[in-house]
Amino acid sequence: MGFTGLARWINPPTSGLELITENIVRNHHGQSRGRWNLSIRSYRSTFGSIPGLQIPAERSICALTMNDNVFVLLEDPAAPTRADVLAGIQNITSPADGGPSASAMVPPHYRTAYLTLRPPGALEQILGQLNARWVPVRQVSTSSQRSQGTAQQLSVEGHVFAIGSDWLVRVGNVILAGGAVKGMLLEAEYLPLPVLHSQSADGTSELLSNMLLSVLPNIRDAKTVAVAVSDSQWEEVLWDREEEERQGRETSLPKDLDDIFVTGDEGLPCQKKGDWIGADRDRRSAFLIIGALRSEGIL
Repeated sequence: MGFTGLARWINPPTSGLELITENIVRNHHGQSRGRWNLSIRSYRSTFGSIPGLQIPAERSICALTMNDNVFVLLEDPAAPTRADVLAGIQNITSPADGGPSASAMVPPHYRTAYLTLRPPGALEQILGQLNARWVPVRQVSTSSQRSQGTAQQLSVEGHVFAIGSDWLVRVGNVILAGGAVKGMLLEAEYLPLPVLHSQSADGTSELLSNMLLSVLPNIRDAKTVAVAVSDSQWEEVLWDREEEERQGRETSLPKDLDDIFVTGDEGLPCQKKGDWIGADRDRRSAFLIIGALRSEGIL
């Protein structure tokens, strides 16, 4: 698995998927590698309906199912971001001077939480067992019995192509709950590089953007948007509280300088996992897709 870029084709014709497929096969000598299928369910909290309980903003959940994993993004607009809390901790006075301690400023949760669940259906099972106050968000209104008790089902359906030995390209229609098509998603994966830090401020990659543009058919007035997330946003959403606490405990342990096995490199940072390898790649890809659809009001 490699580094991934995402784009939205907002106004494709009804034959958009066929046109892209023809372009990839004819002009890029692409080879089919199977189907691309994703599903997204969304929920909203009902705490605001409890008498006497004032909720300033409504919480939301988006759950994207990709292969055997479900990537769950929970957002509480009333909670602070981790960056805001860290900035506040740096500016506080010491407790001896009457100011709050750093531990007192850490909230029980931050604005966003991003979880990985397995197998598909685990989220619905947890919500059911806990009798949690979450209800589905619907894209279209319907009175059919089949839709009762289920969350909004949005799907991405398309194809996966290999271009040479370096590229995987995924293209698919975004299909709403009622069956209407709401544009397309295009994802290009550059296999040789598991990590690629963009030099641009918005986090886009010229290499991936050029590939995505090249697979689009030459259609007049086509509206496309590159989907990117800055490094600060990645740090916020992919932050792992348990991992940070574990590293903090390790750095606070006293070291025996007389130990004959001390080599002098114990204080150096450990090597991190690749940004776009295995489940990490899928986590980032899912977050990009959820963010793109939410920014357009589709979720």
